[in-house]
Amino acid sequence: MRIAVMTDIHGNREAFQAVLTDLQGHTIDKIAVLGDIVGYGADPEWCCDRVQELAANGAIAVRGNHDHAAAVAPEAMSHLARTAIDWTRARLGGDQIGFLASLPLEAREGDILYVHASANDPASWSYVTSDTKAAPSFRATKARLILCGHVHVPLLASCDIGGVVRTQAFRPGLPIPLISSRRWLAVVGSVGQPRDGVAQAAWALVDTDRQELTFRRTPYDTAAAAARVRAMGLPEALAVRLLKGN
Repeated sequence: MRIAVMTDIHGNREAFQAVLTDLQGHTIDKIAVLGDIVGYGADPEWCCDRVQELAANGAIAVRGNHDHAAAVAPEAMSHLARTAIDWTRARLGGDQIGFLASLPLEAREGDILYVHASANDPASWSYVTSDTKAAPSFRATKARLILCGHVHVPLLASCDIGGVVRTQAFRPGLPIPLISSRRWLAVVGSVGQPRDGVAQAAWALVDTDRQELTFRRTPYDTAAAAARVRAMGLPEALAVRLLKGN
């Protein structure tokens, strides 16, 4: 099975549509969306509707902290994030809010665990940014592959049979063999809010038959996305961030 994994779309229609178009050039059996469908971006309604359509057709979808803040209850956030969430909440309709609120915090399918933040405490929205930060997730589940988002910077970690966790180097576009003697955790990066200095949508492709994972990047019209942010009256910093990818 080939699984396209996306996360942190953050209301960025241009980036999300570019990835969906990119998927048409690949054999994809399943789609997984790991939360933060809304927040920051100018098109939360459109992005929410598309994910809801994907979920109705069998996609996995889990809830992120921005989804939670928009549809369930306030979350501790920076002033910039709070401003965008307040704007987002006012844009969403009842069906969209209901959909976001209904999303689970995690999903398990076979030996893969899907979660927005850490696997050990999904509701705390912890950031997995290193081998040390990844270790609690490995201890919390026996899943062979943990797929998560939240950080907006791609990361790969492995846990060996002795419980030693290490981060692993990778190059976008090159398949990584998920060797069977280890368990794996991948932070797949952000579709709509990349923060690793690359102004391209990030996603991942998992091939369970070949036991491979590939981090991928998809170029999109960042200028158009930034223009939409400005047109909607959102903070200028959110437009600049898209152009710089950080």
